[in-house]
Amino acid sequence: MTFSITRAGHIEFRVTDLERARHFYVEVLGFLENGRDDQHLYLGGLEEREHHGLTLRLADSPGVSHLAFRVADPGDLERLARLYAENGRPTRWLAPGEEAGQGRALRVQDATGLPLEFYHEMERRDWRLQRFDQYRGANVMRLDHFNVQVPQVQAAYDWFTQTLGFYCSELTVTEEEPPSLWAAWLHRKQNVHDIALMNGVGPRLHHAGFWLANQESVLRACDVLAASGYADSIERGPGRHGISNALFVYLRDPDGNRIELYTNDYIIPDPDWEPIRWRINDPRRATFWGHKPPSSWFDEAALVESIETGKLLPTSPPPLRDRPEFVT
Repeated sequence: MTFSITRAGHIEFRVTDLERARHFYVEVLGFLENGRDDQHLYLGGLEEREHHGLTLRLADSPGVSHLAFRVADPGDLERLARLYAENGRPTRWLAPGEEAGQGRALRVQDATGLPLEFYHEMERRDWRLQRFDQYRGANVMRLDHFNVQVPQVQAAYDWFTQTLGFYCSELTVTEEEPPSLWAAWLHRKQNVHDIALMNGVGPRLHHAGFWLANQESVLRACDVLAASGYADSIERGPGRHGISNALFVYLRDPDGNRIELYTNDYIIPDPDWEPIRWRINDPRRATFWGHKPPSSWFDEAALVESIETGKLLPTSPPPLRDRPEFVT
């Protein structure tokens, strides 16, 4: 069975103060506000044409409601529902409009514990790519990827690649022989990743990555944050990853949810791409240049919701060491 998953579509963060979160994302970083109600803000980037790429939902604590992928064939929603049900995983159908701008959708609790959503129809909006008069803050173009922490990377990798049909662009293995899979960067669109699976306490969302127009936009984001009183929101970077080759900066929003502002990775035009392989203790892997990641970058991540109760799920530790040896 194959599925027509095209890309990472959107993500919903839990926030404890909508106006405070709006100021950070819209007024400072320059996300577009595409809709709102008493409980939600629907945001997007300049390149996106769908109703939203990021939802902020009022809640009593930070965290993540769901990570969404678009499918090109609406029939895949039924096929995915059968697949997850046959594997004993919880599923829930969302009626058209239950999530603003979105048609009928399927939400599942993946075997990793992650709350995933699959959708086909989404309300379209005006394309703002050439509305240069509306560029603000970081010039955010689009949602690019999710990065998650899971205790069993190999099992998650097997499910995403062998069952859901994701491709691997790069991977990290441990130092012993034979090595164990420590992390993998998986994609459906033709760049480095739509989802990265990292070894760690999980299930948790490490970050959502948003694509910027260019390298200058990464530096401008830092300048704008500092000038707006948010210098302490910069957790790591700017720097360049060895994996993906991307220029990056990691930020924490006022609730502690983490996003990455990201640009200049590469395209993967061929389905027989041979994954680039890294050893975990190669310092160039995560930081080609720039400062080493702080401990918070490994220790802290967002809890995820149960699709049945809406409560945040407990986590489990990984059997493998959760960071390189040069990070204490």
